[in-house]
Amino acid sequence: MAAMTDIRNIVVLTGAGVSAESGIDTFRDAGGLWEQHRVEDVATPEAFERDPELVLRFYDMRREAIQQKHPNAAHEALARLDREWEGGLMIVTQNVDDLHERAGARRVVHMHGTHLNAWCTACDVRSPWTGTLIERPACPDCGERSLRPDVVWFGEMPYRMDEIFAALREADLFVSIGTSGAVYPAAGFVRNANDLGVRTLELNLEPSQGSAWFDESRHGPATQVVPPWVDEILAA
Repeated sequence: MAAMTDIRNIVVLTGAGVSAESGIDTFRDAGGLWEQHRVEDVATPEAFERDPELVLRFYDMRREAIQQKHPNAAHEALARLDREWEGGLMIVTQNVDDLHERAGARRVVHMHGTHLNAWCTACDVRSPWTGTLIERPACPDCGERSLRPDVVWFGEMPYRMDEIFAALREADLFVSIGTSGAVYPAAGFVRNANDLGVRTLELNLEPSQGSAWFDESRHGPATQVVPPWVDEILAA
């Protein structure tokens, strides 16, 4: 296992807990994102086929809300890590907001897609999108009215998994921040890291479902535990 001073390549996984303090609802809290809707009604391909207006309206509301939020100290700290870390870094996020990028991070992989893209199922082109989809606008590339939210729904394969696993194979440190440890395949990354002999660290509000798999866990709000860790890793 790599010592702190031997760390060169880092993979960071972020989840809803990183954006919660910016006012973006977390997935599994009692007052969270899905309280008003069953997952089956808004976050599956079958739901979109059954009731596209409900699904599009739901994601239009989320897209509008995200654009009114701002990065917090955890996003800012990870953006600083991105700027100053001279080794390899991949920030893999399960979040579909753009707060990492707005804080200044560039080495970001959105494994679950992003609200601020629309995906044309006719021509397979992703386009930046900040408006609404409920009125079925034409694809800016091919002109077909085949746009849907560019987010990964339940039952669909997350994006860029080959790149993520390649980064884990090269990593000296895997850090999971603000995740429940319940949503796969991301919840399995710590076991993959363990199998590869990668040092692992959990930064989370409370122990996740996968806490036992980490070499070390630090608990508290992301805005309180992430900045000190970034200071520590940059000073090592």
